[in-house]
Amino acid sequence: MHRQRLIVTAAALAFVLGITSRPSCAQKQQGTPQTKTSWPTKDWMRATPHALGVNGAVLDSIDADIKSGAFGYIDRMLVIRHGRLIYDRMYRQNYDSAYRDSIHVRGALNSHDFTSPYNYYNPWWHPFYHRGDLHSLQSVTKSITSMIIGSAVTRGDFPSLDTPVLSFFDTSKVANIDERKRRMTVRHLMTMTSGLDWNEGLPYTDPRNTAIGLEESGDWVKYTIDRPMAVEPGTVFNYNSGATAVLAHVFFQATGIDIEEYAARYLFSPLGIERWFWKRGPTGLADTEGGLYLEARDLAKLWYLLSKQGEWDGHQVLSRDWVRASTSPSVAIGGTGVSYGFGLFLRPWGRDSTHDSVGGSGFGGQLPFLLPDEDMIVVFNGWNILPGRAQLPFRQIVARISASVTGS
Repeated sequence: MHRQRLIVTAAALAFVLGITSRPSCAQKQQGTPQTKTSWPTKDWMRATPHALGVNGAVLDSIDADIKSGAFGYIDRMLVIRHGRLIYDRMYRQNYDSAYRDSIHVRGALNSHDFTSPYNYYNPWWHPFYHRGDLHSLQSVTKSITSMIIGSAVTRGDFPSLDTPVLSFFDTSKVANIDERKRRMTVRHLMTMTSGLDWNEGLPYTDPRNTAIGLEESGDWVKYTIDRPMAVEPGTVFNYNSGATAVLAHVFFQATGIDIEEYAARYLFSPLGIERWFWKRGPTGLADTEGGLYLEARDLAKLWYLLSKQGEWDGHQVLSRDWVRASTSPSVAIGGTGVSYGFGLFLRPWGRDSTHDSVGGSGFGGQLPFLLPDEDMIVVFNGWNILPGRAQLPFRQIVARISASVTGS
């Protein structure tokens, strides 16, 4: 889950025409003269920050702030540069104690039975799967769902993104169909411009948040596709977890293969990702809106794949065209300079602010991102789920990490 409501601007038209104001991550120079490309299929090669031109004291200062509790509950900080793991810190939090006062008080985040994987205060399920090292990714799952679809497009197993969504449904069983809903495409689901009536701008502790109604319903796909239309598809970016939940249904209808199984074969396996957990919704479909758990070093591999234009050890897992499209601005966010690709937040960054950082964003503080100018991948995991509490300040942290780079 993530909270945003955004407006489409000229960047959306620019994307459709194949034009972007800033280069995508696929257009950045890959590799560095200092290091030969390594493929962390088995594990990441390691180096000291200093050896790769990073001031380790800056990273240590962030580590100290995390330990002091300045950013609430942070579970992991991981930094990779030039394909080498240069910083990895884990933080033990007592989540039994942290959310003890909320566990048995019914509300939007624990309206399910206490044992449910959708009771967000239950430490058996959150933030780690069964108290192990696989961390809930929440809406970063949306980013990875996009990559899975990208792998299927690359292999020729998935149709055009401009295919109408209703072509994957028996329309006699879909409510509130009008001409706008007929014009809604897979691309609109992936860019959060479906046009469906949806309000995910409220805190997730508020039962009026439409995403809470989604998770409490017995059929997430039906709950979403039956919603009335609010605007013309492609004209308003309205963050919608249900849109990505529908993609699990669309993927199966298009390929005949469960999206988790497809990921295991064609995305996770080539990268050496062998361990994960993926929650399922009430109808049995994989929870593509927020149900995936990964270990942080494996999560970083997926962003490394993007940094390498979809190549992994000589194999094109994602086509260069897909990486270019998914990491290019499709929808601009007001006047902030931030935009959205396919399940990815693109924030202007770099020494001249003409390149985008490429990131996922998940409820509780799941923040994997790529800084192309610095050739750095950073992963933060956390579990700050109550409003009004300390949070990781994204822009401040990125500024500090970027400033830590002392050499090429």
